[in-house]
Amino acid sequence: MLRKIFIIIILLLIISTTYIKNYTKKLDEKIFEVKENINYLISIKELVQLENDYLSSPSKLLDFYNIYFDNELNYTLRKNIEIINDINQINFEKMNKNEQ
Repeated sequence: MLRKIFIIIILLLIISTTYIKNYTKKLDEKIFEVKENINYLISIKELVQLENDYLSSPSKLLDFYNIYFDNELNYTLRKNIEIINDINQINFEKMNKNEQ
């Protein structure tokens, strides 16, 4: 009788150890995923913060416009803008004429 109880206790310990090991493995995977997500979000936050720092004032925007574009950006009337839903609608000949 004592031997049977001892065997049952050993089996229960083995089963509980297996369950605990699997559960902790799943927890470790979740922790790793959360850490990776946090690292990704931190990098996105830093990029947004950097962008905000450089483009936060209108004077900076005007300075960048003057430095990099030098009147390359021109105003286009709204009636001249065509909405394109498919690439087949693009008229490349007309675009080439406009570029020249």
